[in-house]
Amino acid sequence: MTIPAHAMGEMIDRIDGPDKVRGLARYAFEQPVERPAYLYPVQATIARGRMVGLDCRFASSEPGVLAVLHRYNAVRTRAQDGLGELDILQSDRVAFRNQFVAGVIAETSEIARHAAGLVRVEYQSEPHDVAFSADRDDLWTPSTVLSKFPMEVDKGDVDAGLADAPVRLDRTYTTPRYYHNAMEPHTTVACWADDQFTIYTSSQGVHAARGSIAALFGLDPRQIRVISPNIGGAFGSKAHVNPELILALLAARLVPGRPVKLALTRQQAFFQAGYRPETIQRIAIGAQEDGHIVAMFHACTSPTSQVQEYAEHCTRATPTMYATPNLRTQQRLASLDIPTPTIMRAPGECPGMFALESAMDELAVECGIDPIELRMRNEPETHPGTGLPFSSRNLIACLREGAERFGWDERDPTPRSRNEDGWLVGTGVAASTYHALQVPGSVATIRAEPPGRYTVLIAAADLGTGTWTALTQVAADALGVGVSDVELRIGDTAYPQAVVAGGSAGIASWGTAICEAAGQLRQRLGRGGTIPVEGLEVTAQMPENPYADQYSMHSFGAQFAEVRVNAETGEVRVPRLLGVFAAGRIVNPKTARSQLLGGMTMGMSMALHEDGVLDARFGSVVNQDLATYHISSNADVGAVEVRWLPEDDPYVNPMGTKGIGELGIVGAAAAVANAVYHATGVRIRDLPITLDKLMTW
Repeated sequence: MTIPAHAMGEMIDRIDGPDKVRGLARYAFEQPVERPAYLYPVQATIARGRMVGLDCRFASSEPGVLAVLHRYNAVRTRAQDGLGELDILQSDRVAFRNQFVAGVIAETSEIARHAAGLVRVEYQSEPHDVAFSADRDDLWTPSTVLSKFPMEVDKGDVDAGLADAPVRLDRTYTTPRYYHNAMEPHTTVACWADDQFTIYTSSQGVHAARGSIAALFGLDPRQIRVISPNIGGAFGSKAHVNPELILALLAARLVPGRPVKLALTRQQAFFQAGYRPETIQRIAIGAQEDGHIVAMFHACTSPTSQVQEYAEHCTRATPTMYATPNLRTQQRLASLDIPTPTIMRAPGECPGMFALESAMDELAVECGIDPIELRMRNEPETHPGTGLPFSSRNLIACLREGAERFGWDERDPTPRSRNEDGWLVGTGVAASTYHALQVPGSVATIRAEPPGRYTVLIAAADLGTGTWTALTQVAADALGVGVSDVELRIGDTAYPQAVVAGGSAGIASWGTAICEAAGQLRQRLGRGGTIPVEGLEVTAQMPENPYADQYSMHSFGAQFAEVRVNAETGEVRVPRLLGVFAAGRIVNPKTARSQLLGGMTMGMSMALHEDGVLDARFGSVVNQDLATYHISSNADVGAVEVRWLPEDDPYVNPMGTKGIGELGIVGAAAAVANAVYHATGVRIRDLPITLDKLMTW
């Protein structure tokens, strides 16, 4: 089917925008329910051990308290393999500090919070282990989640290649914990009535959530309805069922007929909503004197919890980037007494490309070659890891376009060569990449409505990224009608199945299902095919991509940063960022720019500010709020310019889209770090770049 150039590519305002700015768009916690009860958690005060005593008398006697939820009265659930963190209130074990061990249900949130402080839990503490390092003797290799992204790659003879190379680089880079801190907290409203769950929650995938809940509680999925029309940000933290949702469901079973509301505080989210784990990465590169890479080794070690496996796949992008006959990647995990990490915007690629692109900058210095020229010299003809041709690859075009726009030719490559009124000025560059994924399983229904309108139903999710608008444009394009002729309904398990919003695969997956349904509908409508027949409805499943095994599919980009470092204090400012991207067909330039700009800003925040600090004595992060966990704000960001190149890729999906939600953050931190080196001559390999690390001159 040929898609008409009708709605895609138009810069239209968000369809959901007016309701959001007027406060009419309802989020999970705001859903109106009758006689709501409120839940407040009780959290463990030890990092490892057992609960040996529980006293609920004072809490239960408080006026307005409906019940105290604990392991003795909680419904028995069915532990699932690999999801041990959801097995809450099922035993006396404590696996990490601030684990949920009880909860108070009351008539108001204030009563619940007060009474939660009256619950007394007695513990038998055990020695805990939160010491993360790359030289532990109990590291293990994580399992591969997707076959197309093997956890480890080994090609050629890396050891010989490194030993024989005239230019050798061997460096270690570290990144700390990063926390999602979405604007909307993690919230749930859960009601159990007539053997049915009705759940309003902030979720990136309502059908996936329903499946996990059904398995955990031993229910038929038809007994569960999950509704999530609006999400106030997630960055991956709402992609899976989290412990707070299970706590709310257990509470709802304890007070049937009463909807139970739970909203995590900002502090609680630091322990219950996941985080990007710290990483220790070693990169060794062997190259010829002209910069051509002959061998590369990239190893990453990261921590996970004792109850659930999660690996930050930092080496995933490495086999995609640069040509080399010898390549090895390695992943190791350390199991600690900590909460389980989870996916966070560009999981793996984001910290992994900080290390790789910093190492490429260091290699450019070693070889005396311009960093952009070095990357161009190592451009592969086919995918270095798989040997497949790229469906499209425009990294060089992004580098060239960015260099011209940024004024790269005027750059003096000598570090610390530019001082303007006491500020050392430097510029840096880094590459970006992210895979162009399609995840099978989405289904779309399109219904013809009078007069000349269509209703599109699919249980997709809008994280605040613009899905309401972009999917409406995709549907209008596929149907050959105006955007105003399409009504989109998403975020409800009452609608056809949609895969989780993640991996920048949402539009590619949901949109393909919509295009398939639109094509079938137009065929049934006959020639012309744009005048609806009342009552005509088509449901179609996303077809398989016939090119999926024939091409390697990725987005690419080039990140540029200018920094100013105060020569006296080491203060770092970033007056200018530029990102040039090649990400297939852009559905809506307005929302796309917002996504890429946000990713770049988040990458700058990663480079300069964010750092989850663990106190090993207690096994707990100490800066568990936005007063002490610093993120970039408007005042920290200067001019941010976003550009993309026209890119026609007919192999990725019917729309030609690649996904952009995560591409913008990849490489941004490395660009800032490389610019700091150029400004100061000090190479920072351990994020964040704070002034104390710079005061070495």
